[in-house]
Amino acid sequence: MQDSKAISGWERGLLLLVAAGLLLGISMGVRQTFGLFVSPISDDMGIGRGDFSLMVAAQNIIWGAMAPLFGIAADRYGTARVIAFGGLCYGLGMVIMAAGDSLTTLHLGGGVLVGLGVAASGFPLILAAVAKAAPIEKQALWLGLASAGGSAGMFLLLPGSQAMIDYFSWVDALWALSVLAFLMIPLAFVFRGSGAGSVSLSSQSLSAALAEAGRHNGYCLLNLGFFVCGFHVAFIGTHLKDYIVACNLGAGVGAAALGVIGFFNIIGGIGAGWLGGRFPRKYLLSVIYLLRAIVIAAFLLGPKTEWAVWLFSATFGLLWLSTVPLTTGLVAQIFGTRYMATLAAIVMFSHQIGAFFGAWLGGVSYDLNQSYDMVWYISIALGLLAAVVHFPIADKPLRGPAVETA
Repeated sequence: MQDSKAISGWERGLLLLVAAGLLLGISMGVRQTFGLFVSPISDDMGIGRGDFSLMVAAQNIIWGAMAPLFGIAADRYGTARVIAFGGLCYGLGMVIMAAGDSLTTLHLGGGVLVGLGVAASGFPLILAAVAKAAPIEKQALWLGLASAGGSAGMFLLLPGSQAMIDYFSWVDALWALSVLAFLMIPLAFVFRGSGAGSVSLSSQSLSAALAEAGRHNGYCLLNLGFFVCGFHVAFIGTHLKDYIVACNLGAGVGAAALGVIGFFNIIGGIGAGWLGGRFPRKYLLSVIYLLRAIVIAAFLLGPKTEWAVWLFSATFGLLWLSTVPLTTGLVAQIFGTRYMATLAAIVMFSHQIGAFFGAWLGGVSYDLNQSYDMVWYISIALGLLAAVVHFPIADKPLRGPAVETA
């Protein structure tokens, strides 16, 4: 009977891992397509790129602000309900974007509702459930595999969405993406039993866990480092296509570049998870941010050819979300998994504050100067800063995994 239960638990863990990858593929993949809509929506609605970028920035800040609240809800009431609510908000937001014809509906749909949807179906909640289900010796790898699902979604949805925009319209592309967003609702049922009702031998309260994290230097530095990650991915995800177009390389090259980032991000996410189980995660994060700064500088200062775009996209793709399994893995390593959804969501809030500024400043820079160079230089400086701040993180576990794991 015990062997049967063990097999059942292992199979459930694998099913949850697959569902996590699919959910992150939809949740992260759909939102990464927003950079493809900057020019067509701005031109059709007669708004500036700064206006569209403000919508994306608002989406990011709502995502970040609500993620801790959804993390608390998942820890108390279960992950499945929160994800299903996120899928509903996400789908409705995409429908309003497709059906609307004003800046107001754009902000309501793409800013508010999609922001809520991503907050309730993003990395903190889903990776917390994966961390609890994973065998402790494979936890880092499972986090990398689940994170790679978000990369696969980006790789698959970007070229398809660009093709729909080119051959049909941006409205049709949004309708198609809304259908995908609603599919998150049935996928959420795989997570029934995750979060609420988890068995834990820890008597620590949520307020005590939050106070403990607030006093921990490593947690504060992780927040600072993840701010930089958010700035990078939001700026590049929103504005890379139009930057490439401004270099006279065509919209197709820009969309394909984002797809290449998504493909190599799959490799980077899995690789980071594998490496995170063998080397100190804080040092791996320092190396990733240093390499980001170097890659951005080389791309900005080098010749703007298609080969240069492919090289940048491939190398930056390896570094794109490889920070996610390492950062969330450090949260689990230091504090355990009991309140991981909440603590990881707070770190994600910092990520999204960075994303707000990355997306918004990119549009403002272009509207003011017809150039993105200023934000590229800021990205280089922030990458160097993040490389430094991860070194002194105190990453010693505060409690044993057996105490915290459900």
